[in-house]
Formats: sequence, C-alpha cells, structure tokens
Amino acid sequence: MITVNSDGKIMVRRCLVTLRPFRLFVLGIGFFTLCFLMTSLGGQFSARRLGDSPFTVHTEVIGALESRVVLRKMSDLLELMVKRMDTMVHLENGSELRRGDEEHAVDRFPPGAKLMEKIQAIAQNVSDIAVKVDQILRNSVLHSKVSEGQRDQCEVPNDPKYPDCSGKVEWMHARWTSDPCYAFFGVDGTECSFLIYLSEVEWFCPLMSWRNQTAVLPAPKPLPKVQAAFRSNLSHLLELIGSGKESLIFMKKRIKQLAAHWALAAQRLEAKLKGSRRDQKQILIHIGFLTEESGDVFSPRVLKGGPLGEMVQWADILAVLFVLGHNLKITVSLKELQSNLGVPPGRGSCPLTVPLPFDLIYTDYHGLQQMKQYMGLSFKKYRCRFRVIDTFGTEPAYNHEEYATLHGYRTNWGYWNFNPKQFMTMFPHTPDNSFMGFVSEELNSTEKQLIKNNKASNMAVVYGKEASIWKGKEKFLGILNKYMEIHGTVYYETQRPPEVPAFVKNHGLLPQQEFQQLLRKAKLFIGFGFPYEGPAPLEAIANGCIFLQSRFSPPHSSLNHEFFRGKPTSREVFSQHPYAENFIGKPHVWTVDYNNSEEFEAAIKAIMRIQVDPYLPYEYTCEGMLERIYAYIQHQDFCATTETSPLVVPPQPARAPTALAPNATHLVWPHNASQGSEAWPPMHSLQGWLAETGRTCTDTCLDRGLICEPSFFHFINTLDAFLKLNVSCDRTESEMNHLYPAFAQPGQECYLQKEPILYSCAGSNTKYRRLCPCRDFQKGQVALCQDCL
Repeated sequence: MITVNSDGKIMVRRCLVTLRPFRLFVLGIGFFTLCFLMTSLGGQFSARRLGDSPFTVHTEVIGALESRVVLRKMSDLLELMVKRMDTMVHLENGSELRRGDEEHAVDRFPPGAKLMEKIQAIAQNVSDIAVKVDQILRNSVLHSKVSEGQRDQCEVPNDPKYPDCSGKVEWMHARWTSDPCYAFFGVDGTECSFLIYLSEVEWFCPLMSWRNQTAVLPAPKPLPKVQAAFRSNLSHLLELIGSGKESLIFMKKRIKQLAAHWALAAQRLEAKLKGSRRDQKQILIHIGFLTEESGDVFSPRVLKGGPLGEMVQWADILAVLFVLGHNLKITVSLKELQSNLGVPPGRGSCPLTVPLPFDLIYTDYHGLQQMKQYMGLSFKKYRCRFRVIDTFGTEPAYNHEEYATLHGYRTNWGYWNFNPKQFMTMFPHTPDNSFMGFVSEELNSTEKQLIKNNKASNMAVVYGKEASIWKGKEKFLGILNKYMEIHGTVYYETQRPPEVPAFVKNHGLLPQQEFQQLLRKAKLFIGFGFPYEGPAPLEAIANGCIFLQSRFSPPHSSLNHEFFRGKPTSREVFSQHPYAENFIGKPHVWTVDYNNSEEFEAAIKAIMRIQVDPYLPYEYTCEGMLERIYAYIQHQDFCATTETSPLVVPPQPARAPTALAPNATHLVWPHNASQGSEAWPPMHSLQGWLAETGRTCTDTCLDRGLICEPSFFHFINTLDAFLKLNVSCDRTESEMNHLYPAFAQPGQECYLQKEPILYSCAGSNTKYRRLCPCRDFQKGQVALCQDCL
C-alpha cells in the first residue's frame, strides 16, 4: 500500500490556500511582463537579421517607442502593487497564525514573505530593463536617421512603362494595414517602403535607383532538367496520397486494383514513343473538394452510397501523372497547400514569397478558388500553369469575365479568363475544353469469353445507389419485372428502403470488385435518368451489359433543370449519358422515351433477343488515357510567350494560307504551307466548314465525322476565309462575341472575332452561319488527331 508523508499533504494544501485569486493575478501580470519584454527586445534584434529589408529596422523602432512607455507604466504599476501586497500579507499572516491545526505549516512555508520577495524582484527587473531598452532605442533612432533622411525624399516615378505605379502607391497609403502580409514584406507606412514593395515584391513600379540592387532577391536558378521515365511500381504514389479520409482510401484501393493495367499501358506507350526524350515536370495536385474548408461532403458518403465519379477520375489522374514519370506533390488541406506554394502570412493580398516551383497545377474549382484567395497577384502571373478538372465543362462565354457579365453568362463557377483548353472534363462534352477522362478495367480475350459464357439471359441491374433515385419508378420497374430478375445496390443501414419494391433483390452497397462481378452476370444495366454522365455505364458495357437509358424531351440544361443551373455551360443534355448514346450507341446502348410504355417495353423485348460482347472505347483504357495526357503535357503550352497572358496567339494573319478543297465545299490547309508549322494539333488536319443557320460548330464538325478544334479558329478568322468559301461580305466588323467568326443573313454581313479566348465550338443562333474549324481524330480517341501523337 502506498503511503503519503503528512508534511507533503500539508504543503500541497497550503499551496492551494495561499495561491488566492489576487496572487494568481499578480503572478500573471509578472509573466505577461516578461513575455512582453522578450517580444519587444526580440523584435529589435530580429530587425537586424541577415536578409531583412533595410526598412524593417525603421518599423521596429517606431513600434518600440511605444513599448518604452508601456514598460515604464508596468514598472510603476508593479511598485504600487508591492506596497498594497505588503499590507495585505501582514494582515493575512496574522489570520493564518491563529489556525492551530496548520501552525507548523505556516512556520515552514511563510507565503507572504516569499511572494513579496518575488514580486519585488520582478518590479526591480522591469525597472532595470526599461532603462536598458530606453538606451537601445535611442541608439537605434540615432543610427537610422542618416538613411531615413534619404528615404523620406522618395518620389513616385513618372515612367510610362509603369502606368499603374502612382495609383498603386495611393492605394497602399490607404490600405497597407488591411493585410499583415505587407508588413511581412517590410512595408511600414512610408512612401519609400511602398515604392520598394511595389518594385521588388510586386511589379507595378520601376526599381529605385538609390537602392542597393543586391537587396533585391535574384530569382533562383531553375533546377536542372531531369528526363522523365515511365514507372510501373506505384507503391511510392500510394505513400504520397496519404490516408485519414475514406475518399483517399477509396482512391488508393482503385489504384492498386488497376496497377497491372497501368504497368502494361506504360510499356506499350514507351514502345510507341521509341525512346523519345521528355522533361520531368514538377506538378502540384490539389484536390480542393476534399479539403475540410470546402466541406468535404464526399468522404463521409463513400461508404453510404455517395457519388464516386470524381474520386474515380482523380485516382486515375494521379496514376497517369505518376506513371508518366513526373514529380508530384499531393495536397488535400489548405495548410499543405500554403506550405507548398510559399504563401506569406496574412490574408492573401501579396504575391508568393518565392517563384512558383511547379510547372503544372492540377486542381478543381474549389481548389482554384482557394489558390486565388492565397496567391494574391501570383495567381494571375501563373494562371497559365493551371489545369482545372471540371466534370461538366466550362464554355468560353462563361469563362470570359467581362463578356459573361455583360451578356448574362456569369455564374458562380465561371469567369476565370483562362484558355478554355485549361479546363479538363470527364467526357468530351465540348471540344472547347480538354478531355481528361478516366479509365475502366480492360478485359483480355479469355476474360471476355468467360463473361459471355456465364451471362444470365434475364438479369437486370439498376443504376442508382441512393433510394431517392428509385422514387416514382414503379411503372418502369413493373414492366421490366415481367421479363427480367431485377437487382439493386441501394445503400441502407438498418432496414430496406421503402422506395425499392419487394420484387427487387437489393444487395446493398457493394465493394467495387463485387459490383463488377454482379455486372458480369447481368444482361441489362438500366438507368433512371440520374446521375448524369457517371463512370458506371461504361463499366457495365465493358463487362458485357447492355445499357438502357431514358431520352429527355425537352433536353435538360441550365435553363430548365435545377441540377445544371449555375454550371458554366449552356449544353443541352438529350439523355442520361450523352457520350454513351453518341459515341457508343446500339447494340450496346439503347436510348428510349420512358414516358412511352410501349416503346420502353419493345426495347426490353429486343434486348432480350440479342447478345453483345464486352466493349470499352479505347480512350477509356489505361493506354488511351496515358497517351492522351502525355500529348497534353508535351504540347499544350499556355505560357509560351508570357506568364500573364491567358491565351497566347500569333498576330492575326490578313490572308491565311488556306485553300478551297477540290470539291469546293470547305477550306483545307496546304501541305506545303510554312505558316503554322509549329502548331499543335498539326495544321494539315484543319478543315474549315461553313455551318448551316442555327447550328453549332460542334455539331457541324460531327456531322462530317470530324471534331471542332478551337485552336484553329485563329487561322480562319479572316475576311479571306469567307471570300474563299464564296461568301460575299457587304460589310465586315470585328466584335467580341462567342459565335464569331460568322456570316449573317440577310444583310450579307461578316463578323470576325475580336477576343481570342471567346473562340467557341459551342453556341448557335438562327441569325448566323458560323465559320467552323474542324479536324480529323483517331478512332476511339477523339481528343487526338491522327498525327497528334
């Protein structure tokens, strides 16, 4: 048994008794005083650290003059408190001595005397330090007067190369205290500190002639170029992703599942490239929608039937960039993001403390907003390096801030003034954006045959893990139940969701591999209109299912459907999965009117009579995605001329070397033309077509088995192009409109595009016949022309 010394008990009890609130308050004052002294003196000495700005000393001196007054007030206050405490201690000691049961403890621990000694010592130290600080401050002020006199004579330069300088100085006068980052860079409220900051940290004013130019930090030398090499071992990538979120665990499982496919795809692409050399890129990947600050609504729902499409795509993006041999930094928190970017302390008004160390940044709209908040002017400087993963796409009319505001296209997600090709979509919705995509597991011939042999002839799986999707679908399910056994994968915790009819065999939420096994047995995968454009239908088709979906009439868009409202696109969606309908089609994909019971039932009967092989478009294989992203990284350069330009274009040619095709229907690019020889895609893939009235360029090119290519607009945005197509222009104007270049009837008016980032394959008007740039494409790979790789 443990025993406790009685004297020890009494000592603890006396400590608790004697440390009364007033004494605690006094000790707190003493501790605060010491902290304040350390902070004040630390500021004086830190102002003289190597590499600090020359006007930081001035800032600290001004602040310390106030500190000297505060120190003296504290010293006086402590002396007054000592006198009062002395009286209180005498009174308290007398009362304590009358307590007979604790009299020996009082003799051993005289609380008043010891406490008084400590307070008197603190007061004396404060007084002594105040005198020393006063001497230091006087020396500091005298030492700085020579240089200060020179700096007070700073004048705002009148340099036509820097027209915004004076306006920025005025702004700094009024707002420099609005963000601590200005003081971090040495701004102290003087004219000179403003000019030094605006010339050396920002770039609105010229460098000051009297400044020691060595004070301006030179840009660090770029790292030596390292050659990228394909990787087949993904274990380091899994370490980079980290853990702690269900979403990250899901992504790592997916990468592991497809590891062998990525390794094989890397071998095939390496063989195609025949050992061509390429530089390793420094790439930051910031998944903004998974940060706590954005709400991260996805992670908690991973195991509860929530949407997985975005996480599927991000997992595949990480795998592609890693397999291609690039150096990755992955962040899912703002703290990690700020550390990797070099964000100064404050509210995000100032540029980064160092040049951006990344060649490319892959993020989403949430991450884009976060980086704009913290990067200050550096966001505009480096915006050409961003690649935005954008599920549903961003059309040029919504991307151009001024145009979107003036013409009613402004939404919460648009107006970034990027090159539209910087937005990367899950499906090839519009050629204005780059098609990023994702992958489905590719089967070999043996696996395909095994699936065909084990297919059930009357088994259907419903597309939809949330019970709300099933609500109101009893009529369709009743018809389907006459012909097929219906299976569902609806999430539930304790009891069967009431929206799921009793005749449906519900498996609950299944792991990915078990869900694939279910698809390999089923004949039909049926959608109920939502979710839109997810990865599941492609997985079902790849596993030998026929996909049945509803046709929308009228088509869904931001004008008539809540789901699309606010999204930066006017695209009309004619079915649940437009890609499956337009790029795959029958016999793998059937699109019918679910409001017509007879048409729906006829489709079910027809599907029962046919058999299909597993099918996966090449662009959704690991190899297809790998070569597509390889081509983008090698050839898409939106920073070719300047970091601050959203779209780099050569001077507009008065006469582009296009020629009328032999059949006189469209324009072509002569093979012997020297202009545009460095362009990507190659110029010889260009075909220029005049659209019918009211048709988009996207549809005009598709009607001819081609793809609209917005980077070619520049070469046909000329009066000469109209004349070669035998269009007579009575009047020609150059304006800012996302439908131009175009020809208007009546009136014989030709309109040219004035703003390059408004070149758009999307958009139509019954007034115009649009002039459209089209190109060829690889079979199963619409993102790349035949000679693009």
